[in-house]
This record gives sequence, structure tokens and C-alpha cells, in this order.
Amino acid sequence: MNKIKIVAIVGPTASGKSMLAMELAERFNGEIVSADSMQVYRYMNIGTGKPTKEQSAKIPHHLIDVANPDEEFSAARYSNEASESINLIHEREKNIFIVGGTGLYIKALTKGLFKGPASDKRFRNELTMLGAGSEGIRYLYERLKEIDPEAASKIHPNNTARIVRALEIYYLTNKPISLFQKEHGFSEEPYNVLKIGLSVDRKFLYKCIEDRVDNMVEAGLVEEARRLLAMGYSPGLKAMCGLGYKEIVMYIQNKCTMEDAVREIKKNTRRYAKRQMTWFKKETDVRWFVHDENDRIISLLERFLI
Repeated sequence: MNKIKIVAIVGPTASGKSMLAMELAERFNGEIVSADSMQVYRYMNIGTGKPTKEQSAKIPHHLIDVANPDEEFSAARYSNEASESINLIHEREKNIFIVGGTGLYIKALTKGLFKGPASDKRFRNELTMLGAGSEGIRYLYERLKEIDPEAASKIHPNNTARIVRALEIYYLTNKPISLFQKEHGFSEEPYNVLKIGLSVDRKFLYKCIEDRVDNMVEAGLVEEARRLLAMGYSPGLKAMCGLGYKEIVMYIQNKCTMEDAVREIKKNTRRYAKRQMTWFKKETDVRWFVHDENDRIISLLERFLI
């Protein structure tokens, strides 16, 4: 049985992935499945850079607005729901484009995840509460370094969700998550995947990031964050700690000036883009292109999708 073909477009934030995906999907009769860990949340539109209604009407997008900001959304859930979307798109005889910068989601979808133990909600909530403050997350990360230094080396010290899950797995199984991952080996290959990476000059990328942040603020990022708080979504939620929202909430709570908040968003986004590139550069199956090599990319897709 022939595997379903999918094209994954990866790279750092603000590199032009979304625009390229829409151009390619239009040219090759395709639909887009988002691989962005923030675009899954409803009501968070400006800060996550979701496609506009006009863009979505032109090219169908999937895995956007599928969870409330207080819902748990994991790589495993993403993989399951994205697979369902892929099957439906394939049944419609359309081509499938995965686009986004959340490397773990793309890895889960294209190479599988090990089947870890079910969550222990009580234990997880205790750890999450403990990690809510900067001191707490630092303590949890140091604890992870003690029991599983290999996993800790691959997880950002501020990534509460992944730190908590790694600790939870060790607590439930007395076995480090890194060992589960080695045994699994990310060896599943459910799809025939072509991965296209967009590589952007650092100075140009940083300018794009700064312009994007300024545009988001101008488009109403502060008002969007105020609405989310008014709806009852706590600043401590994983979604509310996403890039842009965390810093703007600090401003709303009078903990910093607007100028400081914008500066922090830009700085943190640059750091995030650097981490994304580090992740994707380790993926040996990515075909890299600079951001203005559309003709070469189109030529490659013409051969792959026939």
C-alpha cells in the first residue's frame, strides 16, 4: 500500500513559512495542516499569527482553533488530530501541506511517539503549581537534571509542560523518559514525507521578527490579552505563557512599561527562533532552501507530488 504523501514546511518563526505554504497549496491543489502549538487555541488570534478569514476561505486550514486556552494540548493529541485531517484531505484527493515551527509536533506526526503511561492528574497539577513561579520551574528543572540529565539537556529550562511530563513519567514508571525515547527511536514512518526548511539570514530574520511584533501590537495584541483575562483565563495557563501574551500580561498588571513588554517580546522571540533552528538543523531529512528560492521548491514538489 502506498503511503500518503505530505509536504512539511519548517523553519523559524517569521521566516515566511505560512505564506510559502499558501502559495504552494494554491498551486498544487492542497490544504494546510498547522503545526503550531499556539494556533490550536481559540481566541488567541493576533499573538499567534493565525491566517485571516480570507486566507482560510481561499486555502482550508486545519488544527487551528481546536482547543480552549485552558485545555491540555499535547504532541500526542496533535498527532492524532492531524492524522485525522490528513486522511480526510487525502480522501478529497487534495495534496497535504504541514506548516509550522513546533518541531516536536512534526516529529510526533511523521515519526511517532512512544506510548508513555497515562497522566496522573493530581501529581501533574502539583508539579504544575510548583513550577508556576520562576523559582519553582528552576527547582523542577534541577530535579529533572538529577534523574534524567539526557532529557534535561534537550528541554528548555522554562518549558514547564515538557519538564512536568518527564518528571511524571519517571514518577509513574521509575524509568527516565530518555530511555523510553531511545527504545522507541522515533522509527515509525506512517507517511511519505518531504521536509522543506526555510533558512533565513539572521539579520533579516531578526528584522522580520521586530516588524511582526510591532504589527501585532498595532493590530490589538493588548486588547486581545485583556479579553482573554476578562474571560477568566489565568495568566499561569500554558497558553497564556506563550510568546507575546506573557509579556503583555505583565504590562496589563502594571509590572512593566509597554516599551519594556515589546522589547521583551522581541528578545524572547529571537531566542525562540534560535532554538527552532537548532532543533530543525538536527533533523537530517530536511531539504534546506533560502527564503527566495521558490522556483527550486516548486520544481522539487512537481517531482515529489506526481
